[in-house]
Amino acid sequence: MTGATLSLPLYCRGKVRDVYDLGAHLLVVATDRISAFDVVLPTPVPDRGKVLTQLSAFWFERTRHLVPNHLVTTDFGAIVQATGLKPAQAGWLRGRSMLVRRARRVDFECVVRGYLAGSAWKEYQKTGSVCGVQLPTGLEQGARLAEPLFTPATKSATGHDENVTFEAMAAVVGGELAGRLRETSVRLYNYMAEHVEGRGLLLADTKFEFGLVGDELLLIDEVGTPDSSRYWDREAYRRGELEAFDKQLLRDYLERVGWDKSPPAPELPEQLVEELRTRYLEAFRRITGREVEL
Repeated sequence: MTGATLSLPLYCRGKVRDVYDLGAHLLVVATDRISAFDVVLPTPVPDRGKVLTQLSAFWFERTRHLVPNHLVTTDFGAIVQATGLKPAQAGWLRGRSMLVRRARRVDFECVVRGYLAGSAWKEYQKTGSVCGVQLPTGLEQGARLAEPLFTPATKSATGHDENVTFEAMAAVVGGELAGRLRETSVRLYNYMAEHVEGRGLLLADTKFEFGLVGDELLLIDEVGTPDSSRYWDREAYRRGELEAFDKQLLRDYLERVGWDKSPPAPELPEQLVEELRTRYLEAFRRITGREVEL
């Protein structure tokens, strides 16, 4: 399901999600589109949008005691009523849509890293630091950090994430809000990392997005999905292997085939699509203890 046109005002269309304007609320629909290196791939991954939505809903409910969030409901009947659509028109929304509160987005991604991977590993290799934070020498890829590291990121004009220092973020949003964002993000990471470790996974890193309703800070967008997080198999890590339950499988494939990371992206082979689907479903199963509603 790459997305279907609804007879509703379109608020925005992202790489994966279509967002509709319902007035007081927004309707967020996760399609099965998948992106890598900021480019949408031409091949969808079946049921991916359902994993993203239902796993986000799981974490939104689980973390309400830490920070309020924008989720109103994922109930299909309530969504049909809110949209004014007929059930036959809205059937494809089941399991992949959320009704959410409107909020003024804070234009920084709040990334927390418990392990050295991804862009942080690349930066560390060059400078010995990550987002202005000096790290011990001699760390290897995948090394567990002494404590979770808050590394905010913003978007450049080209749409690529850009890591920035905490001080740079504070200069834009103000020191008080920056401190709240850091404290809340680290608290969320610690809670989620402890939960998934008990389920056979490690949360290497994850990103959060926040919005404001007046002075109230809300967790928004998605949370704890294989798109916004890097999950590793716990036992494989203990053996010195990094077995990923996230988009890393896709990134590795695209690097291997030599794609230059400029549009258009290549079609994905059927075997890779099925493996990605299996990994996403398994991540959901391990984290929640149940199956995705397909």
